[in-house]
Amino acid sequence: MQDCMHAIMCGFELSAYACQELDEAGFTVVPGPAATTDLARLAAAYDAAINSAEPEDVRVGSSTTRVRDFVNRGSEFDGLYLHPPVLKACCRIVKEPFRLSTIHARTLRADLPAQNLHVDFERDAHGWTMVGFIFMVDEFRGDNGATRFVPGSHLWSAVPPDLVLGDLNADYPGQALACGPAGSMIIFNGSVWHGHTANSRREPRRSIQGAYIRRDAESGENLPARMLPETLARIGQLAKYLLAV
Repeated sequence: MQDCMHAIMCGFELSAYACQELDEAGFTVVPGPAATTDLARLAAAYDAAINSAEPEDVRVGSSTTRVRDFVNRGSEFDGLYLHPPVLKACCRIVKEPFRLSTIHARTLRADLPAQNLHVDFERDAHGWTMVGFIFMVDEFRGDNGATRFVPGSHLWSAVPPDLVLGDLNADYPGQALACGPAGSMIIFNGSVWHGHTANSRREPRRSIQGAYIRRDAESGENLPARMLPETLARIGQLAKYLLAV
């Protein structure tokens, strides 16, 4: 475990700008781990994984379709949950040993309204509990459902009445859209208010999303129980530590 934590803590530093955005706004957009030349292959692997998923691994919600467990969907996705900026953000925000809780595909279907603003995990007496990431398989734009954030809302001591009593689907004053080209990655504090905007386009918008939590917290997905032999043979010690296998 000490070697794995040393690998996380050493050899990479978040930029001063990314640190400031995480601290003050609660989110930042950074380049993802996939090279531009590999994006087409990753997108094709995404579509193949979606099309081959067992029905019990697919969840169709009001605006998005999710496919669970992208740890076991192919080597193309291994770099997402091992991306150094995400791990360093976890060190900065969670500030204690952590592990991967979930990683899934999420496709925002075409011509659908905005999602309600929400937080994934509220801050507790010990601090912030979760760091999330969203990898943009497709470009995130203002017209195709880019994620919106309420900057600084992770620092609130109480939720403002206009948000509690207001329309959570509506635009919120000062909200900011996390836009970027395909291959970008959003990293965010799980206590910041956020939600996707409306997708007014006629095509879906694809992403892969994941979350890290405190190591002793209850995970959103029992990833160790789902590990395939070929995945275990492929991944290294750092991945196994982060997956708690």
